[in-house]
Amino acid sequence: MVFSRYSSMRRRLSWLACLLVTCATTASAARAETVARCGQGWLERIDGYRVLHLKGTHYEMGYQQGALLKASVRENMHNVLEKKGRASVQIGPVSLKPRWAMDAISIIQRPHVPQKYFDEMRGLAKAAGIREQNILAANFLPELFHCSGFAVMNSATKDGTLYHGRVLDYAIDWQLQEHAVLIVAEPDGGIPFCNITYAGFIGSVTGMNAKSVSIGEMGGAGLGHWDGTPMAILVREVLERAGDLETAISIFRDSKRTCQYFYVIADGKTNEAVGMEASWNTFALIKPGEAHSLLPKPVQDSVLLSAGRRYEELVRRAEANHGKFDAESAQRLMDCPVAMRSNLHNVLFEPASTKLWIANATADKKPAAEQKYQQFQLSELLTRAPDDAAEVIPMPDE
Repeated sequence: MVFSRYSSMRRRLSWLACLLVTCATTASAARAETVARCGQGWLERIDGYRVLHLKGTHYEMGYQQGALLKASVRENMHNVLEKKGRASVQIGPVSLKPRWAMDAISIIQRPHVPQKYFDEMRGLAKAAGIREQNILAANFLPELFHCSGFAVMNSATKDGTLYHGRVLDYAIDWQLQEHAVLIVAEPDGGIPFCNITYAGFIGSVTGMNAKSVSIGEMGGAGLGHWDGTPMAILVREVLERAGDLETAISIFRDSKRTCQYFYVIADGKTNEAVGMEASWNTFALIKPGEAHSLLPKPVQDSVLLSAGRRYEELVRRAEANHGKFDAESAQRLMDCPVAMRSNLHNVLFEPASTKLWIANATADKKPAAEQKYQQFQLSELLTRAPDDAAEVIPMPDE
């Protein structure tokens, strides 16, 4: 009798467990919605966040972005090129109209950009119904603006896990945050990667690939030193080509570079990270725990890149929680004032697992550091498939 009651209870518990799993699965599926498809590309929303899947040749990936994000691309390009691009702004010691500079930069840097990226921008322009020169000009925008970054690992974290944080302090009043998108790309012949970016851009300033290599940049001085490969294209090359930390470093070391930029690059396979200055006239690596003339307060098993009081606060936080960092507390390293009021997005990478957490600024210009982080995992995103019933946007022959 006791056995009978126990068996009956066990069946009811088993049934309840199955019901809970089914409900959880259904709820999870309900939070993801396919918006539309184009060729091998497709757009979905996961908990409201736009995730754009691109696949194929570079031209095809460009066309897919232009078609699937057409309205957002057009509005973002209008903001960048017309509303802000034709107004005089102060960039460092210089007052200029960004659109004039972007057009000039696109001409100067053209010989240093691989043809595949022009193919991608051409496809994007065609699908979005925008002049190709406008897409070209907008994609050289990152060369005008000159953020914080860090990596903590081994003894600095709770269980030795490597965490790589990236703070993007940019022109929050340009409304880029209203066009935020997570791109998951599978280029023909290249490494699959994710790019935390904005509609209409093909370069990268923040990303991670399927080989567990992550990268983010921090701008410095050197305005006007534009005769080289654009920073955002070099970062994109790392995402597509670098299967390890050394390859990522070599892409910068062996390229003709432009303005003063600093980078944090991490490799989750080896639990290694470096800081790097890769400017038009300087190339230097900063290993974890090493001092630099601009970074005079090293912390063991940490790479900490920032400037002024933001750097001082980042060091203080890294020292105070040394040996205790997990994903949640590593996110707190990016809180204001390490992040500025112009903070467009914050991203924390866990490269070994390909997990990432993203926070974006809001439309009313509240910084990303004050917003909720949303979690993704690149390895999982690469296994997803679109809903066959979703709208199809034709993918014409080139």
